[in-house]
Amino acid sequence: MARATKLNIDSLKALGADKLAALVLDQCGRDAAFKKLVSAALAGASGPEAVAKLIDKRLDALDRARSYVDWNKERAFRDDLNVIVDTIMKELAPASPTLAIERLLRFAGTHVNVYQRVDDSGGRIQAVYGLAIEQIGALAPKLGPEDAQRLPERMQAALIESHHGYLIDAAQAVLPHLPEAVLRAWDMVLVPLAKPKAKKTGRGGFDYDPVEHQASEIRQLIALKLGDIDTLIAIEEGLPEHRQQPLAVAELLLSAGRAEEALVWARKTSKGGLKVMRRPDLAEGGMVMDLDSVLRAQLEARILDALGDKEAAQALRWKQFETTLDPGALSAYIAALGDFEEFEALDRAFAHVMSAKQIYRALYFLAGWPRLDLAAALVEREAKQWDGAYWEILSEVAETLENDHPLAATILYRALLDDILDRGRSSAYGHGARHLAQLGVLAKRLDADAVTRLGLNTHTDYELGLQKAHGRKSGFWSKVGKA
Repeated sequence: MARATKLNIDSLKALGADKLAALVLDQCGRDAAFKKLVSAALAGASGPEAVAKLIDKRLDALDRARSYVDWNKERAFRDDLNVIVDTIMKELAPASPTLAIERLLRFAGTHVNVYQRVDDSGGRIQAVYGLAIEQIGALAPKLGPEDAQRLPERMQAALIESHHGYLIDAAQAVLPHLPEAVLRAWDMVLVPLAKPKAKKTGRGGFDYDPVEHQASEIRQLIALKLGDIDTLIAIEEGLPEHRQQPLAVAELLLSAGRAEEALVWARKTSKGGLKVMRRPDLAEGGMVMDLDSVLRAQLEARILDALGDKEAAQALRWKQFETTLDPGALSAYIAALGDFEEFEALDRAFAHVMSAKQIYRALYFLAGWPRLDLAAALVEREAKQWDGAYWEILSEVAETLENDHPLAATILYRALLDDILDRGRSSAYGHGARHLAQLGVLAKRLDADAVTRLGLNTHTDYELGLQKAHGRKSGFWSKVGKA
């Protein structure tokens, strides 16, 4: 049997120009995006000005378009946008990085109109714009001194009013490649634009102003690039309270060896902040964890270590662990202990976990540490309390406990199965059938005395109870034996 010919440059060249030209022409009739790439390549043969003119025509059309892009045409629309960026980078950039950056900036500016025409909930269109901005950074090192000096002005003209922060993204991409003199000159231009404007109506605070927001953010990026922490802090202090990031400033000051100042910033509280809820937190009634407070405690402990106050640092880490039952907090506490001190600390920690009222948090911690013996003991102690509605926690722990702790795994699998059947969750009947099958396997390894001691039914009695209570759920029983 003849070996298939591989597609590569050499094999395609072997076809000859006439054959390749015919194939390309045929494909152009089938694929509009491919046709645009070929047209760009043909224009490239005439020089960068011809390619730039072709790109400008496409950007003009993109600016003028107002029709809504239906969901079934989104992929083709995204491909068209990608073709524009590809054409700029492959056909124009090698000949003229300056012209290429100008077109990339103009393309980035079309996002205002484009986002009004398409539902980009999946982020696929945004990804194209993000790529275009990354390419500006890739081309920046290829600019001559004069064009590099003018680059901030060009970026600012194209993107200063972007509500999506694209000028900030572009600045992050190009700052590593701009000379110090250019950065300082740009900073001076941004100073008047970065002054916050107070609201004229409504409650106190500040309206969102994309010009001010981006200008102040870029000024801080410039200060960071220049190693000017004091200027960065001064800008931060002038921002509205809800936009200040004291933890980021504290981290910078700590890195610079200015621990006392870092501690002041770490202890500042900011409005808002990200709230998180772990899976066990949901099971505990929706307990919310303030992520900033977690990060603040971790950072403050590191700063206290730097200041030589190890006792206060450890007290902070322990308090965080006690409050959250977060394995990371305990790990940080243990890591800072001296040799052989961790054994007593771990005993103390596990005793605290076992006494916690938040049994789902405790189980999550013990299974993840792992201390499976204690996790099993907790499951058995609270045998009647587990709610199978929290299947994301219980199913994972049950599977983990199967090998060495069959009784605890049985308790959790029963809780999961009971919830599925009690609530008639037909979409989960397949899972329920698998749980019942696994319970049958585990039953052969159970200690009868332990089952009696916990007041649990034998597996036979448990299954008979299911048949009596849920015998009419044919959708479930039809899956039993097939799992």
